[in-house]
Amino acid sequence: MNLVDVLIVIAALLALTTAVVAVLHWMQSRPRRSIDHEVIQPQRLGADALGDVATLLQFSTEAGARCPSVHKTLADVAADHVGVRHLDIDLTHRPDIARHFQVLQTPTTLVLDRDGAVQTRFGGTPGRHVLELELSRLGAEIPHA
Repeated sequence: MNLVDVLIVIAALLALTTAVVAVLHWMQSRPRRSIDHEVIQPQRLGADALGDVATLLQFSTEAGARCPSVHKTLADVAADHVGVRHLDIDLTHRPDIARHFQVLQTPTTLVLDRDGAVQTRFGGTPGRHVLELELSRLGAEIPHA
């Protein structure tokens, strides 16, 4: 095998790896609605209540690099909608919750309806516009100033 052939093989492997990573990232950041609609009790998470319309439930860790920016986005979205609450659960010392909700990456965000039923799941960083669409689907409205 000459040098040109080796470079072609390396370039092909690099392109394949890049494509696989891009597809996995795209799949993880998409909202998933084909999930078990478990009803979550807020007391199990250490919260007093859920939102009257919806709850943005974020699972994060102390070491999660993207967790603070997702926290800010979710908090801002919740503040813009009447009846929407943002809860951030730190899984660093709660492996029981991570196992129960099958959290394999942080941040992971669940969108809960008013009854606490899981409606949507996001792995990674959800876009604000996608969150807005999910909340409008659940009946949350942005108050007019």
